[in-house]
Amino acid sequence: MTEPAAELPISDARENLADVVSRAHYAGRITYVTRRGQRLAAIVPADLAEAIERAEDAIDVEAARAALARLDAGEAPVSLTDLRKELGL
Repeated sequence: MTEPAAELPISDARENLADVVSRAHYAGRITYVTRRGQRLAAIVPADLAEAIERAEDAIDVEAARAALARLDAGEAPVSLTDLRKELGL
């Protein structure tokens, strides 16, 4: 059973941290911690965070494989200078 997401001011989250963490773990609740109504962070079930990390890792691995395949196909590598320009850094 997953409870709907909630928002909680940071002061309330601090006072009720054990309960917020327990609800994340046992009920699957995502709690957004806010300050002046603006979301600052989220307390999420660990399995959800781990699933997101695995998905991000899979995307990174695929991007690395695609880059290596382009190099193997003879495509010239991008210089650091060109990459910074492309990214606006």
